Amino acid sequence: MTSERPPTEHARAATGTAVSRALFLILGLFFTGLGFVGAFLPVLPTVPFLILAAACFTRSSPRLERWLLDHRHFGPLLRDWRDKGAIPRRAKWMAGGGCGLGFVLFLWGSTPGWPLTLAVAAIMGFGVVFVFTRPDA
Repeated sequence: MTSERPPTEHARAATGTAVSRALFLILGLFFTGLGFVGAFLPVLPTVPFLILAAACFTRSSPRLERWLLDHRHFGPLLRDWRDKGAIPRRAKWMAGGGCGLGFVLFLWGSTPGWPLTLAVAAIMGFGVVFVFTRPDA
């Protein structure tokens, strides 16, 4: 007759850590995929997804985090964001222009009512204000 003891605190913590690491790894890979797709599709952002991916890899895979931070094209942007919360001026203007173009296309391609128009304008405006109030990289 064997009596099974409940797992110790250490065993439960190790299991929780392994599960959370796996979850962060999966999320990091997902965000990396979205970021790289966004590099080729103008309607999908790139760097915000890679920032999320780097944050997930910080908690799951130091090797993948280092790969992103050392990436030839995206690494400098990610390091500027991580170190100083900074966004390059060119990226700020591209974000503002993209939001403006997106809003015009939204209005042109649909017939939204005033509440939806105001909601979309407010959300886009908040995003543009946030981006432009970050330090320049």
